[in-house]
Amino acid sequence: MEKYELEELRDRVRCAAVLEQAGFAIDLKESTRKAVKYRRDNDIIIVIHEGRGWFDPLSDAKGDVFSLVEHLDGVTFVEVLDHVASLVGFIAQEPTWARPAREVGLSASIPERWVKRRKPWPGSMTWRYLHDERCIPEPIIRAAIRLDLLREGPRGSMWAVHRDSKGAVTGWEERGPEWRGFSTGGAKILFCFGPPQALRLCVTEAAIDAMSLGALEIERSDSLYLSTAGGWSPASASAIRTLAARPGALLIAATDNNSQGDKYADRLKEVASAAACGFERLRPNEVDWNAELKAEVGRGGDIKGK
Repeated sequence: MEKYELEELRDRVRCAAVLEQAGFAIDLKESTRKAVKYRRDNDIIIVIHEGRGWFDPLSDAKGDVFSLVEHLDGVTFVEVLDHVASLVGFIAQEPTWARPAREVGLSASIPERWVKRRKPWPGSMTWRYLHDERCIPEPIIRAAIRLDLLREGPRGSMWAVHRDSKGAVTGWEERGPEWRGFSTGGAKILFCFGPPQALRLCVTEAAIDAMSLGALEIERSDSLYLSTAGGWSPASASAIRTLAARPGALLIAATDNNSQGDKYADRLKEVASAAACGFERLRPNEVDWNAELKAEVGRGGDIKGK
């Protein structure tokens, strides 16, 4: 097959078609317009670049529609071509979004967009979302605001910042009653809640889980509560490796209590081994730390934070 024929075939078949035929389904709750998550049992694939690209958030695997077939089926390239060609004309299911596409002023930089947003205040929509719906104690919310970690997002949502090693804003997690995603044009690195010098590094999958674990542990002074925003980007992995390399560091895999959380924990264990630092797996009884916090509050637990 000539190169131009390969390019034409690649353009005519989207990754979504391969995944749907392979038994994957869209996880709409965990998807954004720019990154659609597909699940099949314990397998996860994220489709990007308007369906032309993909990556496995729990490994380094990524590529185009051809490499996706090879990744899923382990077949030769000739068999890959036959399989992709058989999907020409197949129309995969499209996600049905609950709200229209956002009009984002992309002329402004990520840091500029962050600075323009107000910090939450007692009684604000974001404050009520965190406190009333997510059961985050008031002292934890105040501590996160003091650290300049939170902003008021649209329609009562929360923005939780990710920063690089120099403290520059690279993006933010977006969570709200009707919305979840990551900042358009932003980069996932780490959300960091707690003393920067702390050596007990608790890695969770979401900023709300990081704050929830901080609340359950009464915001231990020796602990830094981190979030990767549900992904394993090269930048996040690099930032974790840098923190784990500090003398006396203890890496805690405080990921979700499910198969995906276990896969994240295995990767964190590999990081700890490479850095020659301590490692522990801290597993919530519920599916995640926010659910654990809510359950504790429901049992009448005295969760106040500091």
